[in-house]
Amino acid sequence: MESREKQINRRSFIRGGAAFAGGLGAMIAAGNSSLFGAVPPSDKITVGFIGVGARAQQIMDSMIQIPGLEIVNVCDAYTGRVKRAISRANGRPKAVEDYRRILQDKSVDAVVIATPDHWHKQMAIEAVEAGKDVYIEKPLTYNVDEGIEIINAVKASDRVFQVGSQGISSGIQQKARDVIGSGKLGQITMIRAYFNRNTAGGAWIYPIPPDANRSTVDWEKFLGPAPQRAFDLPRFFRWRCYQDYSGGIATDLFVHLCTTIHYLMDVPAPVQVMGMGDLYRWKTSRDVPDSINASLKYREGFMVNMSGTFNNTMTSGSGFQVLGTEGSLEIGGRLTFHPETPVENDRWVVRSWEKSLDDAYYADPKMIEYEEKARARSAARKPEVIMSGGEGDSTKAHLEHWVGCIKNRNTPLENAEVGHRACSVAHMVNMSIASGNSMWWDFERDNIRKW
Repeated sequence: MESREKQINRRSFIRGGAAFAGGLGAMIAAGNSSLFGAVPPSDKITVGFIGVGARAQQIMDSMIQIPGLEIVNVCDAYTGRVKRAISRANGRPKAVEDYRRILQDKSVDAVVIATPDHWHKQMAIEAVEAGKDVYIEKPLTYNVDEGIEIINAVKASDRVFQVGSQGISSGIQQKARDVIGSGKLGQITMIRAYFNRNTAGGAWIYPIPPDANRSTVDWEKFLGPAPQRAFDLPRFFRWRCYQDYSGGIATDLFVHLCTTIHYLMDVPAPVQVMGMGDLYRWKTSRDVPDSINASLKYREGFMVNMSGTFNNTMTSGSGFQVLGTEGSLEIGGRLTFHPETPVENDRWVVRSWEKSLDDAYYADPKMIEYEEKARARSAARKPEVIMSGGEGDSTKAHLEHWVGCIKNRNTPLENAEVGHRACSVAHMVNMSIASGNSMWWDFERDNIRKW
């Protein structure tokens, strides 16, 4: 497959306190309490939706529950989505054909950008330049060079800009970060992260509406800056399957994993990334891999193994295993601590000694005491469920955080820099798959190293 990129230990945790979006503590100190709960209603914030596909309408469902927000207009390239979005918001929003009209509307305070990835940079920059606060769905960027452009545009404005990897606003991930920061796990040297599916829908082969045709789908509006192609409904409704519009598993799913890992460990980016991937099963429906493995190395002293497949769910859904010398933290539908219970067992080695030495070694009172204590300690250390699931809607919590930042004019936890770094890891994975080489991060440029 041709690359889409060719188309265009506790000490280190504490030391990295400012690595992730300026540090969580600084944000709390700034009065950004919305990270942990709803913002009291004050002045109304008017919102326009640019793109109202399935994920956007999930966001809309969560947004409707937040006091002080009003969805005033919606825009999409398929009329069926527009009609459903207006209905979902009780008929109040207006349909807008061109997203630029939303940006030009002085009565609109903020926008949600939930379009295919290839549109993100252009819309994000135009939005902040138009004076709109922005919530943009992940991934932030379509290719490796767009992140810095967006960051510069946001810095040149006074706009609140948040990326939508909502997991870091969940109670479980916030608690996991606290546990890691406490040193409970000992020295952390490895993290395993995964995203697995085994259905057609999970592999983005979504149903196509029966009324979708040339009159209800604006193909040219969808294409925008992408390469020109003939009208194609599967490409329109299943755009994540194609390099023209998406980076596949890496940019759609791994970006969630990377955002969480950077948040949990308070680090900016890996120094080195190596990826492997291929298309094994869903060969007639896409030109991106359906299976990917990636290895990430961080200069803070740990490594990450990431995997994703659309062909098996033995390790169901998505999750993380943070591995430390004193225990492991399993993060998924609930948060579980698994203590390390090592017991030295060198008998197979000592039995190769002369028998009298073997017998004397294990008859030593100190050895007898050690083994008894080790066995007792191992038996006493059981897995600990720190937090069960069901703590609420993480998308709603993420939106509430964004709203709080808008009202207080604070920088969101998942700002443009954070979104850029997480997404750049995904791009590095894809670039490594395409080239067969490791990719390296340039910390001075805050971008992928150019060779």
